[in-house]
Parts: sequence; C-alpha cells; structure tokens
Amino acid sequence: MKFEASMNDSIPELSAPPEGSDSHFSATEIVNQDVSRSKDTLKAAESTDETIRRALSHYDIGHKLRQLRLRKKIALVDLGKHTGLSASMLSQLENGKLIPTLPTLARIALVFDVGLDHFFGEKRNKRIFAIVRAEERLRFPERPDSPIPGYFFEVLTFGTPDKGLSAYLAEFPCRIPSEAHEHAHDGSEFIHVLAGILAINYQTEEHVLHAGDSVYFDASEAHSYYGQSDPPTKAIVITLPPRI
Repeated sequence: MKFEASMNDSIPELSAPPEGSDSHFSATEIVNQDVSRSKDTLKAAESTDETIRRALSHYDIGHKLRQLRLRKKIALVDLGKHTGLSASMLSQLENGKLIPTLPTLARIALVFDVGLDHFFGEKRNKRIFAIVRAEERLRFPERPDSPIPGYFFEVLTFGTPDKGLSAYLAEFPCRIPSEAHEHAHDGSEFIHVLAGILAINYQTEEHVLHAGDSVYFDASEAHSYYGQSDPPTKAIVITLPPRI
C-alpha cells in the first residue's frame, strides 16, 4: 500500500485526500481523507480537536508567543491593540488553551517582525519522543470514494515531527482477488501480520501470510493485498523513504 496522508502525517480535516483520489501506504502520512461512516469512525472524529492540539503541541507555539512578547516588553493589552485580538484570547493562546489559526499567527508575526516559520521550528534541541494514545487515532478507509475498501488504517505516528519512518495499524476485511487495488510508491514497506490471513501480490506472484509472519519489500514495484479471513486480518505496516 502506499500508506500516505491514505496512510500520510499533517492535520486530518476529514475531507478529500491531498493527492488525487487514491490513498495508500507510503512514507508520508495521511492528512486529508474522507472517513468511513462507521460508528467507531464518527466517535473518533469527535476527538479531532484534541488530536490537532496534540500535534501542534510539538511546536510549543504558546511558549514562543509569550517569549516574543516578553522580549519586546509588550503587555497583553498593548499586543491586543496592535493585532486586533483581545488580551483574553492572546492569554489563552500563550497558555495553549486555544488552537491558533494561521491568520492569527500572521498578525502576531507582523507585529514582532518574524516569519511564520518562527513558530514551527524545533522548540528544543532534543531527541524525538512522541506518544500517540489509542483514543487519539482516527480510522480511515483505503480510498474515500471506494464502496468496498480493501483495508482500513490508523496512523500510529501521527503528529511526530521529522519521522524516519511511518507506521500504521491496518485492518483487511475478507475480499476476493479482483477487489485488490494494485499500486506502487517510493521507498520500502514492512508488514507484520498480527491476526488472520493476508494475501500479497508482488511481481505476478501471490504470497500468503499468516499471524506471526512478516514481509519486507521494495514498494516501488507494483503490489496489492487483501484479507483472506473473517474476522478481518490485522497487521502493522511500516513504510520507509528511499535511501539517499
């Protein structure tokens, strides 16, 4: 799969996928996808604001706003006059209680004469350590317009900056070979079957994996897969960018 922002990492807006109508496993994580209308998906969508807040927390935007203001020795009320924003809103932005929009950040950036990149640079020179809670994940279908998705997936590394790989929890309902969608993408792919049976077509050959089996392959070669068991097959899928 080209697990892209169809397993791809920005903020999900639950709309159309960023690159055409297809979505597959790839080294980029999914950001914009139509979600399935299952109850589980609708319930997950309710926590979208929390998911967005967690993703932005990596950049510590509130702390950067406060540091800019204190460096210039400007009170919240005075900053409000310059930006047209209320002191109360600015205070909530600094405390991380509100999610800032790009227009809001642009207003503040103009006052302090900095670029928007100032707010999205690394906040500290430290090793990456990012936790994704189970209840924060969103479930997406293989393709937003597919009446019978070949698989569903959850992004396990959502919001993690500068990732060296992308990881997904995938579920493959039982399908027939003709329902598998062939695709290819840059980089490598690794799949470990957790439960059920998964069939993978690679270089005109079909390979069957059972629970506990794993496979690693060059994803630039056309491939497809489908579940062969009920309950649905579950697997961990990891994609890596091409070697430089």
